[in-house]
Amino acid sequence: MTTRTERDSMGELQVPDAALYQAQTQRAVENFQLSNLRLPLRFIQALLQIKKAAAQANQQLGLLDSTVATAIIDAATAQLANTDMQHYPLDVFQTGSATSSNMNVNEVLATLASRALGQKVEPNDHVNLGQSSNDTIPSAIHVSAALAIQQQLIPALRQAQAVLINKSQQIGHIVKTGRTHLMDAMPVSFSQVLGGWQAQLAHAELQLQQQLQQLQQLAQGGTAVGSGINADPRFASLCCQQLSHNTGLDFRPAENFFSAIATQDTAVAASGALKTLAVSLLKICNDLRWMNSGPLAGLAEISLPALQPGSSIMPGKVNPVIPEAVAMICAQVMGNDSSITIAGQSGNFELNVMLPLVAHNLLQSIELLSTGCKALAEQAISGFTVHEDNINQALARNPILVTALNPLLGYAKAAEIAKQAYQQQRPVLDVALEHTDYSKEQLQQLLDPARLAAGGIIK
Repeated sequence: MTTRTERDSMGELQVPDAALYQAQTQRAVENFQLSNLRLPLRFIQALLQIKKAAAQANQQLGLLDSTVATAIIDAATAQLANTDMQHYPLDVFQTGSATSSNMNVNEVLATLASRALGQKVEPNDHVNLGQSSNDTIPSAIHVSAALAIQQQLIPALRQAQAVLINKSQQIGHIVKTGRTHLMDAMPVSFSQVLGGWQAQLAHAELQLQQQLQQLQQLAQGGTAVGSGINADPRFASLCCQQLSHNTGLDFRPAENFFSAIATQDTAVAASGALKTLAVSLLKICNDLRWMNSGPLAGLAEISLPALQPGSSIMPGKVNPVIPEAVAMICAQVMGNDSSITIAGQSGNFELNVMLPLVAHNLLQSIELLSTGCKALAEQAISGFTVHEDNINQALARNPILVTALNPLLGYAKAAEIAKQAYQQQRPVLDVALEHTDYSKEQLQQLLDPARLAAGGIIK
């Protein structure tokens, strides 16, 4: 590999000729060889968006020569259109402020701008003008997470809700045995089951929309510690205005730069909303797996789409692979949230020092939940079929239907009927016919599962 000599404040070192980055990035490449994890594409693109907006703001303020500013803006625009991640090679596990990643982007843009102008553009003095890693990295976490939630996760949630609504229109009229404690309970309709799932996703969407409002507040302009040293007082607002124009989201300066730089409270809260969605998806996955269980020794209420062979030794076995895969996604998101929680506690005085970990885990959770929502909706919920015969047989034998007779017979008498029906494995209607004065027609009406699923007092 051929190299070139680059210099920073610590001296000279060799950098690969093909690399767009310079000395500080190379030092980080050599120092941080701790994992194969790299900061996500969305995070790098958020940094590029911030550098572009900063150059536009500094040009508008007259602080950056117009030709230099234009070269930086053009370089950032080109990188956003075609982000080659080989030029952003840094490990997630690096300096806690992610100064190395900030300088990585500064150096790439400085190299490209220098080539375009035929003169030296400085990573620190020009690209990083009016900025610090300490306000830029927290801002990039917010920008990348906000854009990912808005562009990726919320559309996936809405798509999943639309699938649930459509499925409910197809099978919502079918009534099945409800279960509490995994034991037979009062009947429910599929519209009620699917409606419950859809309400969970709607609630998750609402929580994420609320978090978006907080993520759109940026630390940019606070520079090193929150005081805004070396930044024009107008820079924060102008940078956010440019960023909003460039991305389509309404970014604004944080209400308090000291809090925005010293803490990751907003990221912790956003991760909490993501964890809540993971909990909801895991509940739906488990419901699907239980209803699909069988086909002979389980509930066998539904059949999920058969996507692939389920065993290397048992011919004909088919497993609920999509709910299982999404369940693992949920577990990963919950683990990410725990890491983010610990990272959020690592705000020492004026700076949090686990920022790269927060960025990586937050964006991974958003990505995983987005793909998980789509897969669960399209590959599991949309195509499952209902076994009405199995459902109706279980309904007819369900002794808990006698609950509807409580207002008429009293709890004790109804319990006797339920116990006998269960012990003798007979329909509760037949047993109730022997122990009450009601006719078969009256009992059929009183114990109609569809009527019971509608709720209220049976008369």
